[in-house]
Amino acid sequence: MNLPVISLIPAPASLTTLPGSFSITPDTALTAPAGPAGRFLGALLRRATGFPVPAGPGGSIVLALSGDASLGREGHTLEITPSGVRLLAHTDEGLFRGVQTLRQLLPAEIEARSAQPGPWSVRCVRVEDRPRFEWRGAMLDVVRHFFDVATVKGFIDRIAAYKLNVLHLHLTDDQGWRLEVGSRPRLTSVGATTEVGGGAGGFFTQADYAEIVAYAAEHHLTVVPEFDMPGHTQAAMASYPELAPSWAVSERVAEPLAGLLVRDGVRQLYTGTEVGFSELAVDKDSTYEFLDDVLGEFAALSPGPYLHIGGDEALRTTPEDYARFMARAVPLVIAHGKTVVAWQEAAAAVLPPGSLLQYWRPTTEPVPEILRDTTGLRLIMSPADRTYLDLKYDETTPIGLTWAGTVGVRQSYEWEPTSVVPGAEIAGVEAALWTETITSADDIDFMIFPRLPGVAEVGWSAPGRDWAEYSRRLHAHQARWDSAGITSYHRSVEL
Repeated sequence: MNLPVISLIPAPASLTTLPGSFSITPDTALTAPAGPAGRFLGALLRRATGFPVPAGPGGSIVLALSGDASLGREGHTLEITPSGVRLLAHTDEGLFRGVQTLRQLLPAEIEARSAQPGPWSVRCVRVEDRPRFEWRGAMLDVVRHFFDVATVKGFIDRIAAYKLNVLHLHLTDDQGWRLEVGSRPRLTSVGATTEVGGGAGGFFTQADYAEIVAYAAEHHLTVVPEFDMPGHTQAAMASYPELAPSWAVSERVAEPLAGLLVRDGVRQLYTGTEVGFSELAVDKDSTYEFLDDVLGEFAALSPGPYLHIGGDEALRTTPEDYARFMARAVPLVIAHGKTVVAWQEAAAAVLPPGSLLQYWRPTTEPVPEILRDTTGLRLIMSPADRTYLDLKYDETTPIGLTWAGTVGVRQSYEWEPTSVVPGAEIAGVEAALWTETITSADDIDFMIFPRLPGVAEVGWSAPGRDWAEYSRRLHAHQARWDSAGITSYHRSVEL
């Protein structure tokens, strides 16, 4: 019998092979507690095998909430013997992560969208596993180009398979506003009507966003919405001109961009890709009334503990104005019961202990002076030359950017989060997919595969990277993507 080669990504903390194999047959049943883990596994098995896989007591596949609590919220043990499968965890989230391990031990055809002939045999193993970092995320920019609910759900499917636990949605920027705000309807009636290149844009209704949040929860992913401020705000100012500062554009923005931003005194929508030219009015009370309204609705729609307030590339805001702005914006986040997340530039402001800063500069650059002291702060590591999956693989890649160089598959894997900002407390890692050049779901798949699994392993697995061993495992996953109908992934010469 040909059994699948063990090619787990992320690599588990402990893996022991045992004699024999276990086979899923038409008589196989599933015993699991109520929750996403059991629902996910049952649906996966029924779809690909065509077997009924009934749920109930006495199944040969058992998921149980009797795992070792010392393994933490996402830790689990998985034991496969010839007589059955036993997956134990302390929480349903731990069971769900363990289901992804079992999924990868099964033949690649388990990813198919219709019943396959099998056989459905899996090697006997014992796995004990837990993540290294608590934050393992992926960011999707739905502003530069808008992507609908179905595409976001597909993105969730892809990142959950590699045990990521955060979906960061970049919802606002110069080119558009992508989430309905009931108290400020012009944000979508005006601000959502375009995108990079002048396309139609779009936005999520609050019902759409609730659907995304619910789907993410079924995959044990926390949705973190981002309202980028005080820069990256041209769409908001075009929607509500009173948010704009009183200075004349020509004073701070060089032509020809100035003429695109304000015409006959009216703020214009923007469809280009330049950054750093926009800023909210720091000194107007109405600005903070607007922020309170918007952040309040974002918070109410997002059950997770975080709100991301951007803070990056506010190049037209003086350091003094930036500090004054953050001193009024940050308490609004806290007042709505959320923890502040911001890009690294927000280290220049006074942030409450426990806030998270997202580090994005390339590893080849010196650490910014404002990050020399990160006392009380935790960092999410997203260095552009390792985790920005919108950058080209190499100079021949048909889409993508190159401002931080190119990012090959090996480069996205071989790095150590704790060595980038020495002495900092690292909360985790996050891959980022900006969409200036990305216009379709196929483009998304092309840019994230095969790089995303490497970033996921950096976040989950113990330090120490063996490229030769990892590339063997990653190569085997191409058959899984093929079975899942993910056909547009990059065929890298590195694998």
